[in-house]
Amino acid sequence: MTETLPMPITAPLTHAQRTQLINLVRRAARTEILPRFRALRGDEIDTKSGPDDLVTEADRNAEAMIARGIARAFPNALIVGEEAVAKHPELWDEIDSADLAFIIDPVDGTWNFANGLGVFGVIIAVTRFGRPVFGLLYDPILDDWIIADEENAAEFVRKNRPAARVHVSQGGPIEGLSGYLPLALLPKDKQAEMAATFPDFNRVLNLRCSCHEFRMLAQGKMDFLVTGHLTPWDHAAGVIICRQAGGHVAMLDGSDYTAGQRGGYVLAAPDAATWARLRDRFAFLLDGDAAENVEN
Repeated sequence: MTETLPMPITAPLTHAQRTQLINLVRRAARTEILPRFRALRGDEIDTKSGPDDLVTEADRNAEAMIARGIARAFPNALIVGEEAVAKHPELWDEIDSADLAFIIDPVDGTWNFANGLGVFGVIIAVTRFGRPVFGLLYDPILDDWIIADEENAAEFVRKNRPAARVHVSQGGPIEGLSGYLPLALLPKDKQAEMAATFPDFNRVLNLRCSCHEFRMLAQGKMDFLVTGHLTPWDHAAGVIICRQAGGHVAMLDGSDYTAGQRGGYVLAAPDAATWARLRDRFAFLLDGDAAENVEN
């Protein structure tokens, strides 16, 4: 007798599945992340690609707990965790061909977390064939989150308050914009030229935490974000959330974002007109052919 396997579950998630996922993340934060905040021993902090690329026992244990819960609830899904990819890079290559993928950043802003700064979060994204269809940006300290999917607008959920829709800023001319520009994540040969653009804007920041940068963007507190060094656990959830908060998000060359890609730059802005002004200002980041296509 042939075993009948469960049919693949497609996204967006049902309300019950969303609630189940949120509760799983909250439990992981309570049991694996918060007890270690400002309590890490030296042997609980390691480096990966460099001295500023940290991983802690909180990252590893929280990811394992969240991944186990997702695997039980969604047995047909591809599960891609940041720490799992560090050991099995081929997982990243499977995202764009997966009918349903869950992408986990167990502690986004690990450098902040390991150094006692409260700007860190948990990011969960769901993709279908690489396209983000669900995003969760969770703050463990305040136990609140911003959530969105393809069928629902972005909402800010806090304890003892009704969920509230969030919306990106009004955009506008370059000189009035404030944004996030992580200079250290750009190629060395582009950093000086990017730094020279900083005085063009009202304000330029870098929180070292994609979770809170995208949260601020979705709430209209900041106007734009541009980044290279694409990693799906950092960006996929923010892309869908900012879009569902009314923003315009695409690759700097104008192509659509998919979670499986490794090169290029993501640019998020409040609207298409503001996005185009920013794209023109940052066109130097592209190679010659791509930059010429932007200009044309």
